[in-house]
Amino acid sequence: MQEQRLSWAEAAKVYLKPRVIAMFFLGFSAGLPFLLVFSTLAAWLTDYGVSRTTIGFFALVGLTYSIKFAWAPVIDHLRIPLFTRWLGKRRSWMLVSQSGIALGLLFLANINPQLALTKIAIVCVVIAFCAASQDVVVDAFRIEAVDKEFQGAMAANYVFGYRVALLVAGGGALYIADITDWSTSYLSMAMLMGVGIITTLLIAEPDHNKASESAKPFERTWIERILGPGQHGGLKEWFVKAVACPFIDFFQRNGRFALILLLLIGIYRISDLAMGVMANPFYLDLGFTKTDIFQIVKVFGFFFSILGAYLGGLLVVHYGILRPLILGAVMVAATNLLFAHMAQIGPEKSWLAILISADNISAGISNTVFIAYLSSLVNQEYTATQYALFSSLMTLPGKFISAFSGIVVDTQGYSMFFIYAAILGIPAILLAIYVWWRDRRKAAEAEPAPG
Repeated sequence: MQEQRLSWAEAAKVYLKPRVIAMFFLGFSAGLPFLLVFSTLAAWLTDYGVSRTTIGFFALVGLTYSIKFAWAPVIDHLRIPLFTRWLGKRRSWMLVSQSGIALGLLFLANINPQLALTKIAIVCVVIAFCAASQDVVVDAFRIEAVDKEFQGAMAANYVFGYRVALLVAGGGALYIADITDWSTSYLSMAMLMGVGIITTLLIAEPDHNKASESAKPFERTWIERILGPGQHGGLKEWFVKAVACPFIDFFQRNGRFALILLLLIGIYRISDLAMGVMANPFYLDLGFTKTDIFQIVKVFGFFFSILGAYLGGLLVVHYGILRPLILGAVMVAATNLLFAHMAQIGPEKSWLAILISADNISAGISNTVFIAYLSSLVNQEYTATQYALFSSLMTLPGKFISAFSGIVVDTQGYSMFFIYAAILGIPAILLAIYVWWRDRRKAAEAEPAPG
């Protein structure tokens, strides 16, 4: 993996590139629908007297985001009539998915939950499907639009836009509903999807010709191997190209080292995800008020998470990806030890501010760097499929382990829980160091012998 090194001034100028700037608006478009079919929707249904049991079932809508890899091959290979010729491979899918979200939100704005709850459920599934599809295609565009050394900056702007959208779709939507009504709130959110639509129409489509040409011999070879010699076509050939070839390509490019990469992807965020579900209960059990949590954790923490994301982008541009990858893994594990210390000293607001600053900066750096790293692993002919698989894999182990976090807290307390969470980060640190060492060794072997 090539390690680029630019000066800090050159690294900062990366954020002025038009496509890097555009990622803020695409990140906003990606983040906006998320809460509108989850917590904001739950508040709306509660206002209309819908039972807690029914509201709980709406959480199943979230499964759509977890299985987006299932239709990512379609996004990679299916041309949309008229739209693909007009806008190109990525922008056509962006426009269709964004339009689907906007129309779904407009539909919700005109439904009474007391009279048409089933319709709301169906529309929410459609919105979530379109939103997950938008995630897939925006990720693909982000990877294909710029060179690898700029992926950290692209990720940082994406994270910034996404988090701003979460504030708008969470607090903003609730505020509008409070001073007007829920119909106006969802209508406003539908109009804000215009941010993504306008951005899609203004940006340029990445160049796919080189990747497509290089992939054709590879695909022909594997079609012959899997389906046998002769004339092919139809669904079987499409399945080999769209589904089998992305997997084969990844393992063929990386050999047995592919297993190490998949392991690193699966465990890199375990330390972070394992403790995440216990964060709010921890603050409340420690004695902080909901106002303290809102002011320090949510608002104060928001700015430090953005700072961390931008620092991560600068580090990638200046040092390359692998050294910041190690730094991110170390910082995330180490901040869990600060949580363990906080459990011993009680509800000190100054300490909470220090903790949240460190936690959000480390999370911002590690997430941005890791997104850039995953982006560097994909083949641009199969960007959507491979990245969707990576992004699903990176959360599954952590989410599974987090399900048992309450048991650890109940039996051993918060201090030990956070110490265990820090220990869970050690394998990721060691693997990141190994990947960096292997890359350095390969680079040294590739250098010509002196004289």
